[in-house]
Amino acid sequence: MNPSTHNPRLSVCALIALLLACPALCQLSTPAAPPGLSVSNGVLVLSGTPCRGIGANYFSLFSRVLANPSDRSYEVGLRQLAEAGIPFVRFMACGFWPSDWDLYLNDKPAYFARLDEVVRCAETNRIGLIPSLFWNMATVPDLVSEPMDQLGNPDSKAVAFIRQYTREVVTRYRASPAVWGWELGNEYALGADLPNAAECRPPAWPTLKTALKRTARDELSSQAMLTAFAAFAETARSLDPRRILVTGNAAPRACAYHNTLEKSWKTDSPAQFGSVLLRDNPDPFDTLCVHVYPEDKGCYPGGATSLTALIATLQTLAVKNKKPLFIGEFGAAATLSPDDEKARFEELVAAIETSAVPLAAVWVFDLAQQDKEWNVTFTNRRAYMLHSIGAANRAITPDGRAP
Repeated sequence: MNPSTHNPRLSVCALIALLLACPALCQLSTPAAPPGLSVSNGVLVLSGTPCRGIGANYFSLFSRVLANPSDRSYEVGLRQLAEAGIPFVRFMACGFWPSDWDLYLNDKPAYFARLDEVVRCAETNRIGLIPSLFWNMATVPDLVSEPMDQLGNPDSKAVAFIRQYTREVVTRYRASPAVWGWELGNEYALGADLPNAAECRPPAWPTLKTALKRTARDELSSQAMLTAFAAFAETARSLDPRRILVTGNAAPRACAYHNTLEKSWKTDSPAQFGSVLLRDNPDPFDTLCVHVYPEDKGCYPGGATSLTALIATLQTLAVKNKKPLFIGEFGAAATLSPDDEKARFEELVAAIETSAVPLAAVWVFDLAQQDKEWNVTFTNRRAYMLHSIGAANRAITPDGRAP
């Protein structure tokens, strides 16, 4: 599929606007359409209609109410985003540290009651959800007292836990029109096959119920990662045959192929970059997931020399392989000068528009812990980013290209 000939009949944001204006419209026009996003011949579709849209990462959407049942800030956040023309959010649908899973382990009804409320709120505001079920790659092995290499053992407790939680979440929410897709976790591939893996082991913080210490068995291999990916994807797909499956990966490092091949930092060729991108988003994952940020000195993978070129390369690979591109994170840091921050952000949004990327999400909405670098709210100085995304969504024309 050539991006210049991609011809969706209706953008995500146009569809959301119609639904907001007339809630019964979708039911009347497409009664048999299954909920959520799916892929048809390489094209991303929503309610049977090709679509595109730019959303937001809302990392703490669930984690706040998980920690404090009286914190219902998600009600305001989802309403604000929907009103601003932001059609979906990606969020952490789990605990981050092992200690954050205590409620799930000790009182599942109470745990899921809190997640139920978040999903219902998204339904009320007609905003899509992409839940990420195992955000922190070391947490599941820690929960079952195994080293990380057991992610590569299909008979391990860690893999059994992945299957169990995936089964529970997908079964519980697969009928919800708010759920757009299922994501495994966050950026696992960036930690795989590193030449300096001994220096990059997950932290050991016993107060958060992690392992007491780390060893070489906690150095992630791509083989272990892919085994865990398969357990998640096969389980989710067996329960939900249509919704998109997302790895949650960032774009491969510029040396990822050689990291695996020979544990070196040698730069990959464009072909090697493409092969790792596909390796890290294997079937039955039906999207290519990447995260894209400005890099110092313009050092981008795949032979790209700019953000715009990188996004164009990624979209070309996605189209060729009939796996819609999902830029699960993008953004410009507040540590840049205000002018540079805005220029980089505008470059990213423009590249997403002109390359006809079907799905992307800015990092990160309403996360006070990242005020110094990434937090975007409707009241801080970076609010222009949310307004820019809303305008970009409105500018996506029916033929799928920005004007």
